[in-house]
Amino acid sequence: MDARLLGHDACLVAKFRQLYMCRGGMPQIVKVLLPLPLAGAYDYLLPDGMSVEAGQMALVPLGSRQAVGVAWGLADRSEAPPDKLKPVIGLCGADFAVMPPATMGFVDWVARYTLTPPGAVLKMVLGSLKLSQRKKGDKFNGARAYPDHCFPALNEEQGKASELLVGKVENGGYSATLLDGVTGSGKTEVFCEAVAACLRQGRQALILLPEIAMTAALLDRLAARFGAKLTEWHSELTERQRRLNWHAIARGEANLVLGARSALFLPYPDLGLIVVDEEHEAAYKQEEGVIYHGRDMAVARAHIGGIPIVLSSATPSLETLYNVRQGKYGSARMINRFGVARMPEIKLIDLRACEMGSQRFLSPPLLKALTETLEKKQQAMLFLNRRGYAPLTLCRACGHRLQCPNCTSWLIEHKAIGKLRCHHCDYVTKIPQACPSCKAEGKFAACGPGIERIAEELRAVLPAARFSIMASDTLSGPQAAQELVRQMAEHELDLLIGTQIMAKGYHFPALTLVGVIDADLGLGGGDPRATERTFQLLQQMAGRSGRAEEAGRVLLQTTAPEHPVMQALVKGDRDAFMQAELQERAAWRLPPVCKLASLTVSGAHAPEVIALANELAAKAPQLADVSILGPAPAPFAMLRGRYRHRLMIQAPRSVNLPNLVRDWVAQVKVPHALRLHVDIDPYGFL
Repeated sequence: MDARLLGHDACLVAKFRQLYMCRGGMPQIVKVLLPLPLAGAYDYLLPDGMSVEAGQMALVPLGSRQAVGVAWGLADRSEAPPDKLKPVIGLCGADFAVMPPATMGFVDWVARYTLTPPGAVLKMVLGSLKLSQRKKGDKFNGARAYPDHCFPALNEEQGKASELLVGKVENGGYSATLLDGVTGSGKTEVFCEAVAACLRQGRQALILLPEIAMTAALLDRLAARFGAKLTEWHSELTERQRRLNWHAIARGEANLVLGARSALFLPYPDLGLIVVDEEHEAAYKQEEGVIYHGRDMAVARAHIGGIPIVLSSATPSLETLYNVRQGKYGSARMINRFGVARMPEIKLIDLRACEMGSQRFLSPPLLKALTETLEKKQQAMLFLNRRGYAPLTLCRACGHRLQCPNCTSWLIEHKAIGKLRCHHCDYVTKIPQACPSCKAEGKFAACGPGIERIAEELRAVLPAARFSIMASDTLSGPQAAQELVRQMAEHELDLLIGTQIMAKGYHFPALTLVGVIDADLGLGGGDPRATERTFQLLQQMAGRSGRAEEAGRVLLQTTAPEHPVMQALVKGDRDAFMQAELQERAAWRLPPVCKLASLTVSGAHAPEVIALANELAAKAPQLADVSILGPAPAPFAMLRGRYRHRLMIQAPRSVNLPNLVRDWVAQVKVPHALRLHVDIDPYGFL
C-alpha cells in the first residue's frame, strides 16, 4: 500500500462537512454518486427551497428509471447546460442514515488507490439498495456490548501489551500497532482490553477476521467478555439480518462489530478502533470486483478517521514487520504462552529415509506418534492443504490427464461424492468410464493425496479412531465449523483431518499432536511469497498443539529437511528467517522493499488477448528504476473459459504507483469483449 497517499485524509474528511441549499432562486448543482461502476458523480439540480446535507441519500432520475445515490459535493458549474440537468426528485428520510464524512473520504481514497470507479466502492458501503431500505417491523435485537462486563486476569506480558494498546485508544488519533504474540499467548484478551477502552469512550469498535468460519468460535468468546452478543457482518447472514445489522451500525446502535473484510466499508458514525485479527492471512485479499487487501485498507480507514488500529498475529506478514522496522507501526510482543502451556517441540520426518508403500502417505514415525497420542486419550490433527481425494487423475494406458475444460488446471477427484471438480470455476463432472483420449476402460489412477485419501488410510490403520474432516467444502458455514469445534472441545472426536482452515486460532486443550502430511506442498510454483506463506501456515498449525498442561509436539513430513523454512521452524528462529526473506525480496525488487502492480488481460479469444497485452507493453512508462515484466501467459493461462496474459510493473516505494498505472492504461482503449484486471499490490500470482 502506498502510504504517501494517506497524507490528505484531513482534507478528504473536511470536504464532506457541508450543507447545500438553493437560495434566492439561484440553481445549485449537486454531485450525486450512484452505487454503480460509473466514472464519477453525476450532476443534478437542487430544486428551489430544498437543502441537502453532504452524505445524505437522494432519489434522482437515471435514464428512464429512478435511483438512490449519495450527495457527494457541490459543483460550481457543470459541463452540461443547466436546462439539460435533471432535478433531484427527493431526499431520503429517517429510514436512511447520513453517510459519515470519514466513510465518504474512504470511498474516494479506495477508488483512487485501486483504480476503481467510486460508485463501485460506494456499492460496497451500501451493500445493496434493498439493504438500505428499512421495512415495517424491522427491529434490531442486538444488545450493546459492555466494556467492563468481565475482567480477565492478565499475566505480566499481557499487561504490558494491554497498557500500550489502551494508551493508544485513550490518547486518540491515528496509530498502527502490531500485536505480535506466539500462538497461545492470549492476544485476543489483550486486544479486547483496547476494545473495552474504545467502548468506554462511547465509540464503535470493529474486529476483522479473515475467514467466516472463525466467526462463530470467536463470537461466544467475545460475548462472554463483553456481556452481549456482537453484531456480525459476513456473507452467511440472511438478507433480513444484514439489513438490520447495517442500519444498527449506521445509526450507532451497534457498538461492537465482528466481521469479514467487507465490514470495513460499513458507514460507522463514530468508529474509534479497528482490530485486524490474523493480519497475515491471504484471505484478506479481495480478488474480484473492487480489488483490495483488507488489512491495508483497514490501515487507510484508520488513518482517514484519525483512530488507532491493531494488527494481531502470531506470524506477522513481512509487510507489517517491515513497517515496524521503518518506524511507521508500533509493536507489542509476547514471546510466551499463557499459564503453564509451552511451545510445542517441532521435529522433521525425512520421507526419503522412510520405508513406505507407494500408496501410503502416513510415515511410520507419524503413525507411531498417532497411536501413542490416542492411547493417552489425547487428541491430534493431521494437516494437508489439499481438498478432495486426489489432485490428479490420469490414464495408465496413454498418460492422459483429466483437465478442466475452462481452466488450466487438473480436475480434483472427490471420491466421497464420486465426482471430479475444478476448484477454480466449480466445474463438476463424473469420472468417465473410458479414457477420452485412448478409449481404454478401467485404467484411471488417482495420483497424490488429498485429505479424503488420508482419511481412507487412517481408517485402515487406526479403525477405532474417531475423526472428522475439516475443509472449506465440507463445512456449510460458521455454525458447521462451530459444531466441529464443540465435538473436539468435548472430546467426541480423537482427531481432525483437514486443510488450512484448521489453523485459524482454534484452542483445543487436549490436542497434543499435529502431523503435517506434506510440509513442502506450498514451496513451489514461482510465487514470491511462497516461503513466507508456508512458514506462516506451518507455524500456525504447530500452534494448535500443546496449548494447555500437556506438552505438545509437531511432526513435519518433508523431502527437503534442509530447506530454510523447515530449519527455521525446528529452531524457532522466525526473526532470522524473516530477515533472510527480506534480503531476498530486496535482491529481486519485490514487496515490501519495492512496489508491484499487475495488469491482466483476459478474453474468450487468445489472439485478441495477446494483441491488447502487446499494445499495453508498447505504451508502458519509460522511467528510470521502473521495470515492466511481460506480457506473458499467466500461470493459469485460461481461467473460467477466458485466456489470460499478464504484465507486471516494479517500482521504487517513492513512486506513486496508482497514478503511474492510471496514466498508463488511459492510453489504451479496452474492447468490450476483453477485460483489463488491474491489481495494485498483488498478493497472489496465479
